[in-house]
Amino acid sequence: MDLEYKITSTKYDNIKQILKEEFGISSRLFLKLKRENHIYLNGKPISYDNILSDGDIIGVDLNFIEDNSNIVSTKMDLNILYEDNYMLILDKPSGIAVHPSLRHFETTLSNGVKYYFDNIDLKRKIRIVNRLDKDTSGIVIFAKNEYIQEALISQMKNDTFQKEYIGILVGLLDKKSGTIDAPIARKENSIIERCIDKNGQPSITHYDVIKENNNLSLVHFKLETGRTHQIRVHSKFLGHPILGDTLYGTPSEIISRQALHSYKIRFIHPVTKKEMVIVSPIPNDIEKAIRG
Repeated sequence: MDLEYKITSTKYDNIKQILKEEFGISSRLFLKLKRENHIYLNGKPISYDNILSDGDIIGVDLNFIEDNSNIVSTKMDLNILYEDNYMLILDKPSGIAVHPSLRHFETTLSNGVKYYFDNIDLKRKIRIVNRLDKDTSGIVIFAKNEYIQEALISQMKNDTFQKEYIGILVGLLDKKSGTIDAPIARKENSIIERCIDKNGQPSITHYDVIKENNNLSLVHFKLETGRTHQIRVHSKFLGHPILGDTLYGTPSEIISRQALHSYKIRFIHPVTKKEMVIVSPIPNDIEKAIRG
């Protein structure tokens, strides 16, 4: 059983309340679990007219056979940082999109995960927890079931999921550490580009300069919020765009992409409740760019 709860008091009125309060299971997922008979009372599929008593054990089976035929399977090398029965955490190289689109239908990280799932006979939907821009490298999480995806996204919303990045900024910063608190909104008449806007969503980025060389700054970023392009927009706002960022800065002869890398995440595993810390090494192109 993936999730278990032992009843020790009568504070809950029904099964749905238990699953919501103890595990954060949404109403939508509860209905799915109920329909598929994946909720158990003392090891047996529950009957919803059962009377609950102290000492009863409520169990939840999170494993569903799912159709993932909407994603094309493409063989590719995956750099796996961590894997268990509930999630697959990858180190994404730059130059590859995370999710298929009209422009990238068969060559994304999701296509590679589909091939991997097929190869290990795992019939699950491709569930992305966090996304990175095509040219940003680093950590991407794929959930192996709906519960894990919902739980980790919930952690991101309530700030118990920490994301840290390493990037190279053009120029030398006057303040070597600080906090950028500037709301971000979609730029008018643009589908992709974001901008600082007083009516935008609250956006907070903490930063520390690690190293300076050749009028470049290697910077550590810690996100308090997770807006689209947040670090890229905030870096431009500082007057020091990300090196090689063609959308918010200029192309670079030093590096062929934006010099931004998702290098560390910290979260609570939704099932084991253990703190997870995943680290991705800084890529060679970023190391080489700051060395000069």
